[in-house]
Amino acid sequence: MAKPRIYVTRKIPQVGLDILAEKCDVEVSPHDRPLARQEFLSAITGRDGILCLLTDRIDAECFDAASGVKGFANYAVGYDNMDVAEATKRGIPLSNTPDVLTEATADMAWALLFAVARRVVESDAVMRSGQWPGWGPMQFIGGDIQGTTLGIVGAGRIGAAMARKSTGFKMKILYTDAQPNPAFESELGAEFVPFNELVARSDYVSIHVPLLPQTRHMFTYDTFKKMKPTAYLINTARGPIVAEDDLVRALNEKLIAGAGLDVYENEPRMAAGLAGCSNAVISPHTASATVSSRNGMAVKAATNLIAMVSGKRAPDCLNPKIYEAT
Repeated sequence: MAKPRIYVTRKIPQVGLDILAEKCDVEVSPHDRPLARQEFLSAITGRDGILCLLTDRIDAECFDAASGVKGFANYAVGYDNMDVAEATKRGIPLSNTPDVLTEATADMAWALLFAVARRVVESDAVMRSGQWPGWGPMQFIGGDIQGTTLGIVGAGRIGAAMARKSTGFKMKILYTDAQPNPAFESELGAEFVPFNELVARSDYVSIHVPLLPQTRHMFTYDTFKKMKPTAYLINTARGPIVAEDDLVRALNEKLIAGAGLDVYENEPRMAAGLAGCSNAVISPHTASATVSSRNGMAVKAATNLIAMVSGKRAPDCLNPKIYEAT
């Protein structure tokens, strides 16, 4: 019997490819870049399964090109690149990679928080320039962390992990979400508040909601006007949650003290002027970039895809309704 034909849209850690190769004929894109749309559509034609990335748009056009496909496994925990409703209508399973990158992403949010609050990147640049004149009492004064208020926007897996890591700094935890989380409140003494109250009271606001129609541009210039001028914004979730042009304006006008960003509204591009904001720390979407997280994502994506092409239910299926009639 012929092995299932799998296409991987960009090289992933070898551990995942090895799992696939045990049971499938695997082809990996030779390009270390996102595939152009027509390249992508041509590559997935005639395949039984696709291991795709967040940069691949999985929609009706894609399903038409991959007629007969048995599933798409997303190498990401987020899946705003996937049209789940259309896939469900067509009976095509989709999956993601939850849990394995939770702690790494929360760690990165903390790295950004510390870096922007303590002006690490700014001071590093001065040292590298050879222009540091020596210690001075007014140099690179940043924000305090101990005993301040951390606002968590979205108390899911990553938001909760972010909050747990604050306990050593004796921070007050505020959070907002679609509904209160009594277990979260009990564990950390967190206070559930409306969004506008959270941004007004917090010294640090960390974003951990998925990208949905209702969260797109959740943060605008009006939002930044509500924040403390000493407050910092941290985003390791999805770029379009923040209106990036508005953020640049807010940073330049000192409406807020700074921002730490790992995601951007129009990746890989940044909003005009953001690179020139000395009160922003910007990293290139690397929150999950640890050995264990990236390997874990590869294993999960491969395991999900093998289940799909074998006619079994994917462990991390995003649209389980497709199995209800069977």
